[in-house]
Amino acid sequence: MAWNDEFECMPLEQMQKFQLAKLKETVNWVIERVPFYRKKFAEAGIKADDLKSLADISKLPFTVKNDLRDNYPFGLCAVPMNEVVRIHCSSGTTGKPITGPYTADDLDQWAECMARDLWAASLRKGDIVQNAYGMGLFTGGLGFHQGASKIGCAVVPTSSGMTERQIMLMKDFGTTALFCTPSYALTIAERAEEMGMPIKEMPLRVGCFGAEPWSEAMRDEIEQKMGITAMNTYGLTELGGPGMAFECEARKGLHINEDHFLVEIIDPVTFEPVAEGQRGEMVLTSIQRRAMPLIRFRTKDITTLTRERCACGRTLVRMDRITGRTDDMLIINGVNVFPSQIESLLSEIDEVVLQYLLIVRKKRHLDELVIRVEGKKEVFDAGAGRVAVVERKISEHIKGVAGLGATVELVEPKGLKRSEGKAVRVVDERPK
Repeated sequence: MAWNDEFECMPLEQMQKFQLAKLKETVNWVIERVPFYRKKFAEAGIKADDLKSLADISKLPFTVKNDLRDNYPFGLCAVPMNEVVRIHCSSGTTGKPITGPYTADDLDQWAECMARDLWAASLRKGDIVQNAYGMGLFTGGLGFHQGASKIGCAVVPTSSGMTERQIMLMKDFGTTALFCTPSYALTIAERAEEMGMPIKEMPLRVGCFGAEPWSEAMRDEIEQKMGITAMNTYGLTELGGPGMAFECEARKGLHINEDHFLVEIIDPVTFEPVAEGQRGEMVLTSIQRRAMPLIRFRTKDITTLTRERCACGRTLVRMDRITGRTDDMLIINGVNVFPSQIESLLSEIDEVVLQYLLIVRKKRHLDELVIRVEGKKEVFDAGAGRVAVVERKISEHIKGVAGLGATVELVEPKGLKRSEGKAVRVVDERPK
């Protein structure tokens, strides 16, 4: 049973009719209220009445991240500020932050989407949930808080950091569910072992993780170290935060809340739609949001879609795990590679743990990739010769599978900085 059977299990034809009506409504809304969109649609010669089917969405212009920065802080807001009840924003590490204003209705919609997400992850009234996402401007913390509260869970809003205190509270409170980034989950698990308080001996049974790309190998490691079920979730600050897509018990992709978001997969070079099951860039349109609905927002996230029937009974389209971002792709001496590909290859090496850092720099006229990855204690106990053998093994494996030359530096256990939020996996030192 889903949280909202009406929409999560709605027949496709009925859903598409609902989506088209909401798309037209949203296009009219932004044309009337947002000068940026009014100008864009006028230049394209497009009106809401031109949308006869969902396929016609391809006639609409894209929205990109720079459009949000250029209209900072509230140039894309479609309501007067006296109707805005909350404002979130991104970290702004690459320039002006991306702002996210919400009306009261927007917050209700967000809580609804998050309740579906957490319900599918098996959370119920009576669960004690520890929310270790950041609780400030970042959307993660309050998004998860609202969803869990709507279900009726007891929420412990620890926020991120103070890892030893997190573990103490987890044990003392009998926490049954954990919300955080997957990299921070591994940090918690490692520290708990060091403290002699293994998570496996606590009531914790499920974790809901997101906000950064993570692999199936990392999921396996989290589940093994914590003794829990690790569930994936997806969302973006630009589209209102987490809750856009979620895993069900089948864990065969993430269901997209299609009554709130129209999804497309396009070729990032030609911008043409790709066939179902074909990998491409995800483009999203928010069709119920009121404060800042975005039309055809290019997420830069690479994934696939499937409408194959899900064992859980939900009819919502499913997206695959994000395999990378078009703007995170590294081009190293002509070879295209995503950090997630390197992580997947590292996961196949028994002598390491999935704590790594990729450093890209120039060496004369060529690019050089340095992979720093933590080795297991027994490798270092065996001496420098064993360390060199493992480094060579990793280098040859990456060269053989990805065709990528790399210098591998094995780091002693706990030698890399641990994350309390989004992990830093890439440092590009090449001249800009």
